[in-house]
Order: sequence, then structure tokens, then C-alpha cells
Amino acid sequence: MAGQPIFVLGSFVVACSAKVARFPRPGESIAAETVTIEPGGKGLNQAIMARRLGAAVDGLLAVGDDLAAAFAPPALERAGLPQSMLVRLAGNTGSGIGFTDESGETCLAVASGANLALSAEHVRQRAAAIAGAALVTAQFEIGDAPIEAAFALAGQVGIPTLLNPSPYRAIPATILALTSILIINETEARGLAATLGHEPGGATEAERFARELGPALLERGPKLVVLTRGAAGAVAVTADAPAVVQAGFVVEAIDSLGAGDAFAATLGVGIAMGLSLPEALRDAAAAGALTTTRNGVFDALPMAEAIAAMSRG
Repeated sequence: MAGQPIFVLGSFVVACSAKVARFPRPGESIAAETVTIEPGGKGLNQAIMARRLGAAVDGLLAVGDDLAAAFAPPALERAGLPQSMLVRLAGNTGSGIGFTDESGETCLAVASGANLALSAEHVRQRAAAIAGAALVTAQFEIGDAPIEAAFALAGQVGIPTLLNPSPYRAIPATILALTSILIINETEARGLAATLGHEPGGATEAERFARELGPALLERGPKLVVLTRGAAGAVAVTADAPAVVQAGFVVEAIDSLGAGDAFAATLGVGIAMGLSLPEALRDAAAAGALTTTRNGVFDALPMAEAIAAMSRG
């Protein structure tokens, strides 16, 4: 890796989350234990996580021209991320709202706002930075065009790419073909299974995923496909080795928001740093588990020392 940055095709969202005893029923108002408003978005979360792992980080984060955009500069400064990542566009800054129940389960809704105005041209303006990266990552709080443009630029110079297709939508075949590492959760696995003509109900069983859906996805471009299974851990599939199954770490989970972002960034950074797949997968599982032990996301994303202590201690 030698100082090469992780290039994050990001999303920036002002995130509001409420801790509740249970999810509200239709038409019901309930009391919240806590309400947190913080800078977030899957792209920002992954960028913060990569930085806390010691990686240099570059990329693109779109914000609008509204009051909510003021959350972004101090958030980047606090996270140690360069202000040059910000792309200021007309319109609303992304925003989201989530609920976390007493078991740590979450549900959320996100309005991507200015994130969807990030374009392929914005990406092409950063072609030199992409060419100098160790890894290019993306998620689905931005549109398809900038992802395809960035992954194509990365592919031209042999730089690996990582896609976390969340919130889920169908993955264009052109993007899947340009993806080196695909990380999906159980919901996304069921969506992909249905798209590919597999039985969605069996897509999240570790052995069946390793035998059926994982290899089917490898045939479409990725070199590594990882299924995250929450507290049950993860399973990783490659074409030339047996599947790697990583058990989940036992923690007292209070809020699972951001755990998937912590996992994805940690796995990507680990592989970019030359860790073996089992090592990177174990660190990623530890990062995801640790994130669930605190409320919110920004402050919950763990430091490298904490991950190492859990993963290798």
C-alpha cells in the first residue's frame, strides 16, 4: 500500500437516529430513549473507518447548498479527512432517519439528495487520484454513472475495486464486471439471488451461498464475494480456494447502525495492505462487532488498536 490512499466514492448524509424500546407501529408515536443527529452516510462512514485504520483517504463526497451542508467541513476535519473530498452541488444535502430497538436491530430510510447528483464527470476530474489509489470503493447512496466511471478508470491501471451495493438496487452487469470485491448483506443476497434466478430463501445460508450464489457472482466479474450475516459472521468465496467462514464476535450489541460500513472498509483496507483473506475477514468482523457496542456511528467506528485487540488478542 505504501502510502497510497483508499479512494472512496462517498455519500454524505446528515443522519438522525432514535433509540427505542421497539419499532413504532403504523400511526403510532412512541418515546425515544435517545436521539442522535450526526454526520453520516455510507461513504463518509467507510472513509472514517479507513482513516482510523491508518490508511490515507481520498475521494468524493457530495453536499448540497442548504444549511445541512455546514455539517460536512467540521466532520471531515474531525475525522482527519481532506476537505478536497467535498463536492458542492445545488440541491439538498443527503439526509436519513433510523430507529434502533433494544436488541440493536435497525431500520432506516435515506434521502440521497445531492449524492445522486455526483456524476461521471466529477469522477473523471479526479482520474489522476484514482490512478494513484490502492483501492477504489463505492456504495449505492450514489448513482451508477460515477461508480462505473471510477471502476473503469481503476481497472485500466489494475487497481482493485470494492462495491457494497447498499441500499440495494439491481447491480448493472457493467458495474459488476468491473468490481473486484463485492460485499453484500443478507437482504442484498436475496435480491441478487432473485435477479440471477436462484432461490432467494436459501441465499443467506452460509454453505448454500458458498456453493451456489457466491460462484454465480464470481462468474460475472468479482474475484471475491463476501456475504455478511450480522452476528452470525461472514462467508467469503473466491474461485481458487475453499470458502472462508468467519464466525461473529460475541458482544453486547446496542446499535447496529454503521456495522456494515465498518466491516466493508476494514476488509478493503486489510486486503489493500496485503493481509491474507482470513486475517482481513477476521479484522472486518471485529470492526463490525465493535461498532455495535456504542450508539450512533461517527464515534462508534473503532480505532485500529481496538480491532487488533479483539481480532488477534
